[in-house]
Amino acid sequence: MARVLVVDDAAFMRMLLKKILTQGGHQVVGEAANGKEAVQKYQELKPDIVTMDIVMPEMDGITAVKEIKKVDPNAKIIMITAVGQEGKVMEALKAGASGYIVKPFQAPKVLEEINRVLSS
Repeated sequence: MARVLVVDDAAFMRMLLKKILTQGGHQVVGEAANGKEAVQKYQELKPDIVTMDIVMPEMDGITAVKEIKKVDPNAKIIMITAVGQEGKVMEALKAGASGYIVKPFQAPKVLEEINRVLSS
């Protein structure tokens, strides 16, 4: 069971991810609505893994990945991206993200990617 921090500016996406993760046997230890909040919550909660939206207000997901990686170089972060944002995904992976999931996603795909990243 992993402790997960869910980051997305859309409350319904956070709810959806929380439901998928909880049903998959993981524990959602926190939520954040933007990158700035994500960095603070990461330091506070020390989750095993983070799901991070790319496009968010205040601080985007890519900047948040860089900030979290400064604090914890071993942080495991999975980007959540919309179709057509491949360029941003590559940028996020270069910044240190461990993997990505494309929206709209299916529960098995989310859990598969989480488990893949956790075991790597």
